[in-house]
Parts: sequence; C-alpha cells; structure tokens
Amino acid sequence: MNYIDILEANALIHKIDFKGKEYGEVSERIKGFRYLYPQGGIETDMISNENGVCVFKAIVKDENGRVLGTGTAYEKEGSSFINKTSYIENCETSAVGRALSMAGFSIGTTIMSYEEIENATLNQELMTLINEMQLKTLQGLIKQCEEKKITYEEILRQYDVKELKELNCKQYGELLLSFKDKFKENKDGK
Repeated sequence: MNYIDILEANALIHKIDFKGKEYGEVSERIKGFRYLYPQGGIETDMISNENGVCVFKAIVKDENGRVLGTGTAYEKEGSSFINKTSYIENCETSAVGRALSMAGFSIGTTIMSYEEIENATLNQELMTLINEMQLKTLQGLIKQCEEKKITYEEILRQYDVKELKELNCKQYGELLLSFKDKFKENKDGK
C-alpha cells in the first residue's frame, strides 16, 4: 500500500462536522482500514483498570502482521456523560481510533476520538471566566451565607483571585455545590 491508497481509503470515510471541522468517527476509520486491509488486524489490550481509571493500547496490523500504527488511551469513570456507563468501551474505542490515525486513517488534523474532542472542548469551556449573570448569582449567595462563615474574602483567598469575576466556570460550579451544602446544613438544623 502507498500514500495514494490511503488517500483513496480516507475518501471513503464519511465525515461529520464537528465545531466547524471535518471529523471521521472511529467506525468510519475502521471501514477505511478494512477497505485497504480486509485481512488486517486490530488488536486491543487493556493495560490497566484500577480505581475507575482505564488504559488501553491498540495495534493496527496489515495482513502479514506488520504493525501499521499503535495508540493508547486513558479514560476515567464518570468524567463525561459517556464515561458514566461505558468508560472501558470508550477507552478501547479511543485507543483504536488513535492507532488507525497513526496508520494514516484519519480526516482533518486531529487523531483524537470524538469523545476526546468533546472532553477537551468541555474542559476548555469550564476554564472560561464566569459571565455577568453567574457573577450576580454568586454575589447573592454570598450575601445569604455571610452568617454561615462563607465570606467574599474567603472565596477570593480559596481560589487565589482578586475579584469574583476572575473565577472560571469550573470554580463557579464548585462554589454552587458548596453553597448547596451550606443551605442543606441550615435546613437540617446543623
């Protein structure tokens, strides 16, 4: 097989639009691989699965057993919607997708699986600063909790920021949970 053959196989891969870029799902990359290597193999091996953290390795081979590409993946149980129930399967699929990309079966500029891209996008969004509405919500909650020893200054110290508007969305979510716990304590009479 040569580069032209791989381009031809990649042309068969159905593409979806993901955040303005073309993306070939892992199942489609497998289809491209099978087009060129109908007798080839895709081997997966669970390297570890401890404490809700799974690591897989995948190897893509031609019909003669020659390695065309390898890939590894790491997934944490509950770290995303799909990983709440299927983190092992997702990890294996991600490893296969990476191995296929390393072998040349890929569309666009990324070797990441769809789930990896989604997680990276979500993490990026969580790191964005809070908006005006979130800021006002926090300010209102702080006023309601001053008697519970949650103060504006304590929050600034905890997150090492000078103003509430410097908090990111992940920190905002953590704070909402802590306020929820404080209100629950108050309701339960503690």
